Amino acid sequence: MAQIRKKEKKEAPALSTSSLPDIIFMLLFFFMAVTTMKEVTYKVRVTTPSATELQKLENKSLVRYIYVGEPMPEFREQFGSSTRIQLNDQFADVSEIESFITLERSAMKEEDQNVMTVSLKADKDTKMGIVTDIKQALRRAYALKIVYQAGARKAF
Repeated sequence: MAQIRKKEKKEAPALSTSSLPDIIFMLLFFFMAVTTMKEVTYKVRVTTPSATELQKLENKSLVRYIYVGEPMPEFREQFGSSTRIQLNDQFADVSEIESFITLERSAMKEEDQNVMTVSLKADKDTKMGIVTDIKQALRRAYALKIVYQAGARKAF
């Protein structure tokens, strides 16, 4: 004969959290892969000239950047509209380039110091005299490997 049971309160089974760390790490790796970090806040306007022959830099951790151009509109009142040099996040003068290179070189590993590259990102309307002054300061600082950044020429 069939027994009639009284309705007992059944407890819900415990929620398994064993896969939770896997999900968290998958999300962490996803965001690490798709996120890009902006290294420098541009304070100068730089429109790179176009070029036909371009080469991509292999090891960007060995590259130090110098930006040359007109100050952005929010800085024009304070610094004027003449061409300025930006080292990292600060405006600088040509005389400060040598100390900048020395500091950047000393922050690198000893084996990488000789292969340090300086990337000059200058606006296409920058006067060549400023570029020559920068090159002379780099020469005095023994930063002899210089790269000029340019944009690819668009096909017509």
